[in-house]
Amino acid sequence: MRQENIRNIAIIAHVDHGKTTLVDKLLRASGAFRENQQVEERVLDSNDQERERGITILAKHISISYQGVKINVIDTPGHADFGGEVERVLRMADGALLLVDAAEGPMPQTRFVLKHAIAAQLKIMVVINKIDRDGANPESALNASLDLMMDLGATDEQLEFAMEHVVYASAVQGFARLDPDDDGEDMLPLLDMIVSDLPAPDVDAEGTLAMQCMTVDHSSYVGRIGIGRVFSGTIHQGEKILVVKNDGTHVPGVVKQLFTFDYLGRKECSEVQAGDIAAVVGIDGTDIGDVYTDPNDPVELEPIEIDPPTLAVVFEASTSPLVGRDGDIVGGRQLKERLDQERENNVTMRIEELEDKTGVEVAGRGILHLSVLMEQMRREGFEFQVGRPRVLFKKGPDGTMLEPIEQAVVECPNDYSGKVIEVFGNAGGTMSDMSAGVTQTHLEFKIPTRGIMGLKNRILNVTHGESVFYHTFLEYGPFAGEIGGRQNCAINSPATEKAVAYALGTLQERGTLFVGPGDECYEGMLVGERPQPGDMVVNVAKTKNLGNQRSSTADIAVQLTPPRTFTLEEALEYIMDDELVEVTPKNIRMRKRLLTETERRKWNVRHGLVNK
Repeated sequence: MRQENIRNIAIIAHVDHGKTTLVDKLLRASGAFRENQQVEERVLDSNDQERERGITILAKHISISYQGVKINVIDTPGHADFGGEVERVLRMADGALLLVDAAEGPMPQTRFVLKHAIAAQLKIMVVINKIDRDGANPESALNASLDLMMDLGATDEQLEFAMEHVVYASAVQGFARLDPDDDGEDMLPLLDMIVSDLPAPDVDAEGTLAMQCMTVDHSSYVGRIGIGRVFSGTIHQGEKILVVKNDGTHVPGVVKQLFTFDYLGRKECSEVQAGDIAAVVGIDGTDIGDVYTDPNDPVELEPIEIDPPTLAVVFEASTSPLVGRDGDIVGGRQLKERLDQERENNVTMRIEELEDKTGVEVAGRGILHLSVLMEQMRREGFEFQVGRPRVLFKKGPDGTMLEPIEQAVVECPNDYSGKVIEVFGNAGGTMSDMSAGVTQTHLEFKIPTRGIMGLKNRILNVTHGESVFYHTFLEYGPFAGEIGGRQNCAINSPATEKAVAYALGTLQERGTLFVGPGDECYEGMLVGERPQPGDMVVNVAKTKNLGNQRSSTADIAVQLTPPRTFTLEEALEYIMDDELVEVTPKNIRMRKRLLTETERRKWNVRHGLVNK
């Protein structure tokens, strides 16, 4: 039977196409806020990093009441690095709103999230957003979206539904229209279509209890909280249940507290019926894929498989000469405890201590996925160091080595397309599609994840900053052989001193600087790069020798080019195997793993890289 008073919908889109803003306006249109209530924009992006980066990192669950129907809305991440969130939460939905920018059309991560929605057999409603922006072409965006659905294997039924259910909107302006030329000024047409046309959950309300955990929240007071959909039966507070794990093992449990979603919050309740989404407190060690069912008549649902991690980095306690100056938490034991806590809370990462106890390896779905954790830890006062991200290989059925392959898309001015193709060729990429417009060229490549690292900066350099670059995990493919690394070599500091303008003025003629006057430097720290082969050690604290005669140019100030700065993701992509990124609450520095030139020379001799 269908629970006509419930709709479960997911909102899927590419990064920055307006998902979270659209949810804001749906909440307002349904009366979630008082008319004069002051609410921050993108209210669902509660995480500081989500607000600063303008992306959704964790899937959010809210509910909206409209015309007597409870609409459970799942705001999903659009970035492929957080694909583990997308894959799972779509299992809770019956329909999806595909949000597409009217000017940009479908983008690489639109493909990623849409592929999962189609595979989950969801009914898909197309929302062409930002129809009021310059360059908007709603008709073209709709046609491109339907073409993409065909390419991804959508069924005839899914395609027909999408063609018949299209809404044109501006989430920022707060309106949705059935025709882009209408003059409607509210979101009601979208809410009406959700209630009237998206399917209600088809469940067995009188059957045996079966609820599957799709997301795990964590509270320092009650531990893990399992969030999922009730597929059949009714779950009650205080009820004894059986937990069926992904590997088939059975564990008894008790529902200590039960919550449903009520607008932006949660509401404690005594029972939750089939078709609704609930949060369960009291199941120790609950995990993604767990099925909560009747101990006397257990139900087994299909296990949830999540795409495996593709990159791993090793976290180590900082050995920098400047350790402890910025942060309060610097010990290896405290670092391990924090990562153990993350392992409990974050099921999308694989976190394991190294056999020699020198560090903890953290594996995730990409540089952004890993850097979000690092950024959170530095804000908590941690100082630590991480090595170069390592690509995770796996063996195919025939024993051959497979590596993660990504789909990369570049939009660049026509004049630079040849240089972009050359950069991808040097990084192991192969072009899969190319289309040239009047001024812009659209390029698509397949490239190993190894080749992606550091590629964004090279693309921006050759296109003079006039390109847009996206990439998303595509598949595991055959090992592509050796790929060239960073071409430029490092300039290192020989001592722990502050950089001075005089030394930097001479040095900038030989390369690009990473530090400015007054910056703290130490032996082995990367202070710049140069195009010639071979690392170079240069004293950045050298001052001008003073004589007893005054030069005619003595008072002319040194003219310095601003140093090149790195974000955490850029630093991780930049370093080589013999280098580390030092992360502190106030600084991101790059350094050699072996700090002294003598140690590095001995290591090179020992490994046969140079003669004695």
